[in-house]
Amino acid sequence: MIQFILNNKDIKTELPTGTTLLDFIRYQQHLMGTKIGCREGDCGACTILIGTLNGEKMDYLSATSCLTPLGNIQGKHVVTVEGINREKLVASPITHHLSPIDDYPLPITHDALTPVQKAMSDENATQCGFCTVGFVMSLTGFCMSHEKPTQQNAIAAIDGNICRCTGYKSIERAAQRIAELMQQNEGDNMGFCIENKVLPPYFSDIKNRLTTFNNDILSIKQNGHANFVGGGTDLYVQKHDDMTDADIHFVLNHSILRGGKIVDEYYEIDATTTVTDLKNSAILNAHFPNLQQHLKLISSTPIRNIATIAGNLVNASPIGDLSVFLLILDTILILNDNGKRREVALKDFFKGYKIIDKTPTEMIEKIKFKLPSKDTFFNFEKVCKRTYLDIASVNCAIYLKIKDNCIEKAAVAVGGVAPIPLFLKETSAFLIGQTADVETAIAANNILQKEIAPISDVRGSAEYKRLLTRQLFLAHFINSNKPIRFLKTL
Repeated sequence: MIQFILNNKDIKTELPTGTTLLDFIRYQQHLMGTKIGCREGDCGACTILIGTLNGEKMDYLSATSCLTPLGNIQGKHVVTVEGINREKLVASPITHHLSPIDDYPLPITHDALTPVQKAMSDENATQCGFCTVGFVMSLTGFCMSHEKPTQQNAIAAIDGNICRCTGYKSIERAAQRIAELMQQNEGDNMGFCIENKVLPPYFSDIKNRLTTFNNDILSIKQNGHANFVGGGTDLYVQKHDDMTDADIHFVLNHSILRGGKIVDEYYEIDATTTVTDLKNSAILNAHFPNLQQHLKLISSTPIRNIATIAGNLVNASPIGDLSVFLLILDTILILNDNGKRREVALKDFFKGYKIIDKTPTEMIEKIKFKLPSKDTFFNFEKVCKRTYLDIASVNCAIYLKIKDNCIEKAAVAVGGVAPIPLFLKETSAFLIGQTADVETAIAANNILQKEIAPISDVRGSAEYKRLLTRQLFLAHFINSNKPIRFLKTL
């Protein structure tokens, strides 16, 4: 049985744990504010908030409910747009209709709107209204997050929401108003949000209510054929209909599989660490100065909040962003099969298109690599049809160690030009020992072009992808902070 809080209502359900949260919200609880759009996490119309009890505090993150299985919300607080409404209302004199949610029916008057809803209304940031709920929930999540209350961060919070009829400048103005509101907060986000009516008062008691829940990790028939599910952000796109009744072992809430730390000479990342966890890591940000910029190119905020690093690797997409990112760091995977562990280099993990060196009963337990030193350069580049919330046409990463204009160590990886995320072994080997000049760059690109084998598909022709790979390869050097001489001559 799954137990959680939906808005202000305690929920217990014996529905299949693979059921999506979106379907449960709409078809079981009849809360129609959460919209069905793409069912792939792209449009943001189904955005909700998920609150997790971490010690003595509640942490809330936005998420796409269409990709979230019920099994991942055991012992948590799920918030839909109905759950942020702050006033109790009597039946409408027109429809005589009461909202199905316990004490917080839909508001009727403009005065009943939350500051987020009011900002969207006042700035004319809604037209047909279908996408509006997602924007409201994402901005409400921003108010409850640990991000600095800047306009830039407020806009970044809605990078997973798409509107097809309202000019985005009006939405940006609404986001600016919310950022300015949160800049007045000098203490606890939760208390400030309740006091300023961003949230209704019942939020103050959620922490105490969750402490009484059974937070055992859920599994269905934990046999050798169970599916390991982390965030589910890819599985529920590819196998939506199959996942509902599948045998599932949920791993996202295993505390022993979350986070990262330095162990000996390696940085170890636990398997279910999310992309947002990586983005917020103080250690990684110290060693990868452009980490924020790089990870913003991966999906969107609601998906990064639940997508796991191990899931990205196991998916084995030829254009997997984290796969390309980690290939150049000599990353090692630790696989666990009921206590029997083995290590495999990420370079050897991808065997063919969607074929990996992992048995059905094994799961990735940890990912480890050596952190870059101060005398190295790391860069990630990606080109796709739109800047954010899109998969790459081509992505490329490079790792260089340069001393006295000589390349002492080099590693290059590229995605979208082969059946697997491709480590460019010959190109990397060629760069070592070479001087960092224009002749080296041209010669390295000639080798690179022989290593890749792109095909024409919906993301571009083979010729286009070869050109992209060349340009991204050169872009690494242009973006380098190291004194590479040939930059001015390219």
